[in-house]
Amino acid sequence: MQQEAYGEVFLINKPLQWTSFDVVKKVRNALRIKKVGHAGTLDPLATGLLIVCSGKMTKQIEGYMGQEKEYTGTFVLGSTTESFDLEKPIIPVGDPSAITFNEVEKAVHQLTGNILQTPPMHSAIKVDGKRVYASARLGLEVKMNPRQVEVREFEITKFENGELDFRISCSKGTYIRSLARDLGNLLGVGAYLKTLCRTRIGTYTLNDAYEVSDLVSLIQSRTNENLPAAN
Repeated sequence: MQQEAYGEVFLINKPLQWTSFDVVKKVRNALRIKKVGHAGTLDPLATGLLIVCSGKMTKQIEGYMGQEKEYTGTFVLGSTTESFDLEKPIIPVGDPSAITFNEVEKAVHQLTGNILQTPPMHSAIKVDGKRVYASARLGLEVKMNPRQVEVREFEITKFENGELDFRISCSKGTYIRSLARDLGNLLGVGAYLKTLCRTRIGTYTLNDAYEVSDLVSLIQSRTNENLPAAN
């Protein structure tokens, strides 16, 4: 937690199944102020570093959002899903047993650097003023235009039984679920994102982040210390 007279910046480890707004709401209620926001959404099925700003520090949110991100996680080959993660049912595509590590590395190389990437339908991007995930959940098709992103590092740290553990550093706006989709397409067997953790935003790391309950307790204890003594 970085404290300033004009606001605060909190580094938080977002729990699994929580939305980013769930975390913001917890901090907002603990601080008892309305002006609280986060610097970059994490999907409910992702965990890891979430930067939350309060007070006048919310003016810095765009700056934090623009910084490089780092993620670790696991891709599963041989299947896909409508959302390219475990939000939707798994759909078998092809047998990944014959895929070699060399083939994986070649596909990864094609997905490294400045690339054009189409965001997933199940994402928070707005098209015509509406979140595309809301349209997707209604079964409506929305045209998603590809956009340029930069995948600065794409390292496979383990490859076993059709599962790939990875470490990726990338620019703002990069969707790891879309990398899963594109990797599966290049290998011809499909792929989806099994787990995802954001480990870094710029120079801020998950190692320095608070658990939500610990941060709320800290804020509440600090607030109680500042309350006037009872007569």
